[in-house]
Amino acid sequence: MKEKRQYKRLNIPLPVKLNVMDGHGIMALDLEARDISYSGTFIPTLTSFPEGTRFVLDFTVPSDNLKEFKDVDSLIGCAGTMVRSDPHGIGIKFDRECQIENLKDL
Repeated sequence: MKEKRQYKRLNIPLPVKLNVMDGHGIMALDLEARDISYSGTFIPTLTSFPEGTRFVLDFTVPSDNLKEFKDVDSLIGCAGTMVRSDPHGIGIKFDRECQIENLKDL
């Protein structure tokens, strides 16, 4: 099967606080992203959301050793939209200003 992804993925566990913006207030979930790229991330969760749900993500980079994030100023307040879900989790596409340049050409 041909790979459809435009960007490579970084498959390391990365703690993330997922703030759900659904018009009924803000719900925050402490989760762990397992798959992150220049343009988005997949986050395992049993909680489902409607397609198009908006999120603000606050990532915690656990170590200064991660060369992929060495020039990233902040991974706090990254906004994005849910573009897909499955029984294992949700896919979130980052807004343009939140795209992680360092991951573009891994």
